[in-house]
Parts: sequence; C-alpha cells; structure tokens
Amino acid sequence: MNEQGIRDLIDDVKDGRLSRRGFVGRMVALGLSAPFAGTMLAASGVAAQSYDRATYAPTKAGGGGTLKLLWWQAPTLLNPHFATGTKDQEGSRIFYEPLAAWDNDGNLVPILASELPSVENGLLARDGLSVVWKLKPGVTWHDGKPFTADDVVFTAQYAADPATAAVTLGSYKDLKVEKVDDLTVKITFDKPTPFWADAFVATVGMILPKHLFADYIGGKSRDAPANLAPVGTGPYRFVEFRPGDMIRGDRNPRYHLPNRPFFDAIEMKGGGDAVSAARAVLQTGEYDCAWNLQVEDEVLKRLEASGKGRVDLAYGGNTEFLLLNAADPNVEVDGERASLKTKHFAFSDPAVRDAMKLLVDRASVQQFIYGRTGRATANFLNGPERFVSKATSFAFDPAKAEALLEAAGWKKGSDGVRAKDGKRLNFVYQTSINAPRQKTQAIVKQAAQKAGIDIEIKSIPATVFFSSDVANPDTYPKFYADMEMYTWNMTQPDPAVYMLQWAGWEVAQKENKWQGRNIARWQNGDYDKLYRASQVELDPVKRAAMYVAMNELVVKDNVVPLLHRAQVNGFATKLKAPQSGWDNTLWLLADWYKDA
Repeated sequence: MNEQGIRDLIDDVKDGRLSRRGFVGRMVALGLSAPFAGTMLAASGVAAQSYDRATYAPTKAGGGGTLKLLWWQAPTLLNPHFATGTKDQEGSRIFYEPLAAWDNDGNLVPILASELPSVENGLLARDGLSVVWKLKPGVTWHDGKPFTADDVVFTAQYAADPATAAVTLGSYKDLKVEKVDDLTVKITFDKPTPFWADAFVATVGMILPKHLFADYIGGKSRDAPANLAPVGTGPYRFVEFRPGDMIRGDRNPRYHLPNRPFFDAIEMKGGGDAVSAARAVLQTGEYDCAWNLQVEDEVLKRLEASGKGRVDLAYGGNTEFLLLNAADPNVEVDGERASLKTKHFAFSDPAVRDAMKLLVDRASVQQFIYGRTGRATANFLNGPERFVSKATSFAFDPAKAEALLEAAGWKKGSDGVRAKDGKRLNFVYQTSINAPRQKTQAIVKQAAQKAGIDIEIKSIPATVFFSSDVANPDTYPKFYADMEMYTWNMTQPDPAVYMLQWAGWEVAQKENKWQGRNIARWQNGDYDKLYRASQVELDPVKRAAMYVAMNELVVKDNVVPLLHRAQVNGFATKLKAPQSGWDNTLWLLADWYKDA
C-alpha cells in the first residue's frame, strides 16, 4: 500500500467509515506495529483509544486482603530517579506516579494528568516546541499535602541538576518547565521535539513531593530520608522497607480514583531466584505475582500445568544483549577502572569484535532456553516496527571466527589461547545469577574456547549486579569486566530514551557516579550526530530512518544482540493485572484486583 492509500484510510477513520481497530489491523497486516499505527492516527488528529479503565470491576475500595508480590531481584532503594535497574523502578512505582503511562498498544493513559495533550485540545504545539499538562484536581500526597504544579516543576529541576546524579537527567536537562497555575504546567523545548511524551511519563516520569525533597537537591540528593521511605500519590502508602528483602504498604484511603485500590495491603518480597518465584505462584499459589520470570520455557510450561497460575507475555522492545567493553577494566586511570581514557586491548580490534559475534549461537539460546519468551535477533532496537532494521543478520560460524582472528594476527599458543603482542584473549564474562543466563554463558564459552578465546565466567547475585549502590564494584554500570550480559527494557514506544544509552555524552563514569546510560563506554561521532538530528526531526519517516541507521552502527561495533525478550510474569489465576510491554509491570497497579 502506498502513502496515499494510507492517508485515505486515515480519512476513513476520521469520517467514521473505518473503525480505529480496523485501521490498526490493516497496518499490522502490512508489517507495521500497533503502536506505530496509533502514532500515525494521533499525528493525523485522531484521538488515541487507550486502555479502558472502565473494565475495572470492584465497586468499593479495599476488602481484597494483602496483594503478595515476589520480586526475586529485590529493590535496594525507592527513589525512581536513582533507579539504575528495573527492580528499583518497580518498587518505586508502588508509591509514586507519573502524569501518564503507556498501555500495551503504546497509547498514553492519564494517571496524574486530567487529560492528555493533543493538537486538537490546544495543549500540544504543532511546531513541536511546547506541551501543556493539565493536572488532576484534588490529588494529595500520602502525608495529606496537596499535589500541585509546584511538585511537577520541582521534579524537573531535581532531575536536571547534574549534581543530583539522577539516571533520568537526559529526560529533563534541556527543558524549560513552568508553572502556569496550580494545576497547569508548560514544557518548552529548546528545539522541535517529535517525541514530547518523555518527561513526566512512565518510568522516567514519577513525580516527587517538593516539600520532602527540596532540601536534598543536587549534592545532597543521596541523603534524603524519602529515598528509603517514600511519600507518593499512589494507591498504597509506605509502611516498611528492608532493602534487598521486603517492601510493605497499606491502602491509600485518599486515592484519587473511585473504588481503588482493591487490596488492603501490599507486600513485595525479594530474594530467591526466578525458578523458585515461578513455582511460588504457578505451582504452590503462595504468592499472587512473580516478576520477570527468566526461566527456561520448558520449566514454565511444567509449572503452569498445576492450574494455580498463568504466565503472561507482553512483547515491547526489550532486548537481551552482550556488551563488549570499549574501555579497559584492568587499567586504572585517576582512580577509575574502565575509564573512558583507555581502550580495550582486544575489543578495539574489529576482528575480535566480529569474531565474538560469530561465536554466539543465538538460535540455540532461543530454541533450548527461552522458547516462546524470547526471539533471536540481530538488532538492539526491536520495536516499534518502523524502527527495526531489515539490513542486519546474524550467524553462528566458529570457523569464520577463527579465520578472522588468524588473519588479524591473533595466534594460538601452546595452551590453545590466542595472543598478539603479548596480549592473550582472556576475557571475564559477567552477568546476573539465573539459570538461562548461566546456560547462555556456557554456550558462548564453549564456542569461544574452541576458537582460542579463554572466557572466565562470573555470575553475580541480581541484587548486587543491578544495585544502585555506587560503592559496589560488581554493578553492571561499573562494568569491571570484558563482557557483560543483561536486558535493557524499552519502556516507551519510541526509541529516543532507549537509544540515548549509546550517546557519547551519556557514558557511565566516576564523575557522574556511574549514573550515565552508556555502560559500554562506546564512542561514535556519527551516532551522536544522528541522535541529535533525530531529536528535532518532525517527519516520522525520516526520523525512523535515523534510528534504523543508529541501530546498525551499534550492532556493528560493541553490542551483540541476543534476544528480543517478552516481559514474562506469573499471576495467580484469579488476579486481574493489566500488563504493558512498554512500561513497568506495576504501571497500572491501582487497577489490580481478584475475581471472586
């Protein structure tokens, strides 16, 4: 179908001759994603149809007992702007809320906003230079203080201050955020901004109470008592937090939506592993929800057979990948390992990088470990569809890998390990502890060993690997290893924030307390130029082409994509829990309930 044909269909939707669902269905049949179809309609002035909250059945708040959650990677802090891992975002989401969130079709759902900005209602500027948010009236913080525009403006100031060292800095640093009145905030961008729904939205958008954080902005940010004892606007109030172990909350009696929340209390238990978490929901029924079930699919199917729970899959843009360190983790410069001032002794050689990619058997990882929960991929950017490169490919070819290394001068020694100029191909390969990742490590190690690369496997407890503790040497942002593997969640149906993690100015390093998003220390001038251009390109087709090109630059160098992963969670059979592949598991916690 050509461009004019698509425009004719959009006109049919506007005129009522074609339903929104029918249009989306036709676009999906053409190979486009549902979020992309929704974006085309929104850009043409057709209002989005987001998740219907009227499907919520309970007729009163409370009475549901305790909602028991099992997060085997336990949160270690409860400030969402310091959350370097998804687990800390999720723990914070119990108490804090954004202005809006993303549903599973990539549509915005208002949370603390009274309505969604659009060109039609005059809140979104056609030139992409400003957006106005209207706030819900009558919302209060858990301590009874009113929620106002002052809190929204403060949150932007807090995150944008480099001394705060917030991981959300990139979403706020170039904005001008003004209070129009107590329930209205205006954001002015320094340039035309095609993706305006970043700040104050979803995982990066949780609002902080000014009256509790104002004294802890900048250099004092880590000293705020509320980092461990949150006061939010969410459906549950803080009761107790034991970092790495337990979060407890009780029902917020002043919650701003009727008949919510259903449960009287909430417990988020940490610890254990993904398999025991799956068993506790799917087989024994001890818990209501188990998060992030990175478990072999064969095991999940066996546990589901008990009939006490179900596995839910939500595909968004999450990718499991292997990073090749661009810096040298074994050299210290000015008191910093893996410094940007160093280059990795082996991965600075394109032949070594290309060989490692050929030694990763993605197809076997999918077939024998992940099954329905992951799809082998050559791309880091796996959605929405218009952003996915069709020019990339992957192969498992140990013989070709050996030939590349041999031609580049990496010769095998008497012990079978290749070396060049006195440098041996000995790599430390680290990731978090769970069975699929350890099995993936074993597959890569075996193939690499045959090719003359010696790999030392390092498996770190998830609570440590994904910790926000800047003093811990084993966290993934420190990257004191040659290779590391994890999943990065794409928590919005636009790649602007997701792809920011490869920008040169986002390098995780000592001076920003390792809060930068660029963990690999990868630097590429062409990438940076493309990224900056994409931030002002209002033509969606041209902008999509820029992100496709950026993805191709990334996977050419230090990133080895493995799987396009689904969000995999386990739920008790009777639990109703709206899920989204574009946001946190707890994105709409207020609407969770159990059938009678």
